[in-house]
Amino acid sequence: MILAACAQKPLPADPALWHITGPDGSEGWLFGTIHAAPAPLQWKTAKVAAALNRSDEVLVELANVADDAAVAQTFASLSHSPGLPPMSERVPPQRRKALDALLSTRGIDPADMHDMETWAIALTLARPQDAGDAVNGVDREVLAAAKGKPVIELEGAKGQLSIFDTLPEAEQRDLLNAVIDDAGALDDESKLVDIWRKGDMRRIEAETRTGLLADPELRTTLFTARNERWTRRITAELRAGRKPFVAVGAAHMAGEDGLVGMLARQGYTVRRIQ
Repeated sequence: MILAACAQKPLPADPALWHITGPDGSEGWLFGTIHAAPAPLQWKTAKVAAALNRSDEVLVELANVADDAAVAQTFASLSHSPGLPPMSERVPPQRRKALDALLSTRGIDPADMHDMETWAIALTLARPQDAGDAVNGVDREVLAAAKGKPVIELEGAKGQLSIFDTLPEAEQRDLLNAVIDDAGALDDESKLVDIWRKGDMRRIEAETRTGLLADPELRTTLFTARNERWTRRITAELRAGRKPFVAVGAAHMAGEDGLVGMLARQGYTVRRIQ
């Protein structure tokens, strides 16, 4: 009981927050979230709370991120196809032992994935061992704190998963290979959480150059192109005179291809305020 209580003690955090201003007087905020953590996070600092209070609306990746059943149903509807080759045949021979080890670590019977598409296998294996820590994700907390403000969904579960579902099979296999190769890092959540809590965007940007995002084609599809679409929506809200509070994964803020850089190239002043 004591250990359980300690594990759930909220962790202090100072996550990255930016203020957007436009030449027409428009304004908004960018807040980098983290999707999962081993314990609750004290993410709502005074500056974040003030920005959220001043905003007119909240923009998030998924509006129903807390509805695990609905997200799981969407995943199931997209992730299975008949007549697929065995999973072991979808990775090079030199990675098959590592695949078996990862399946064992995750407690997954390969027979349960016989008709699962390659991208779905990759996402399933990429989930940390403690899947329950998604309840501590900041995205959920932001939505709970929105207090009746309009919520705009940038992708939605179907839209987000469809990005993976429409990848060519070769790219799906690259994704699976990257997950296998990066398995140790995937379970080292404490590292990523600590970086996020410190608001260390330099290290977050470095993380976006590793693993599956080190593959140029996957990076374009899963990172750059998504940020471009989100930037178009954010600028549309700003031009309409609304004040958006944009809360998406902190990695999407990083580097020249992140939201901060893209908005700056659109003529907006994006100043980090936390």
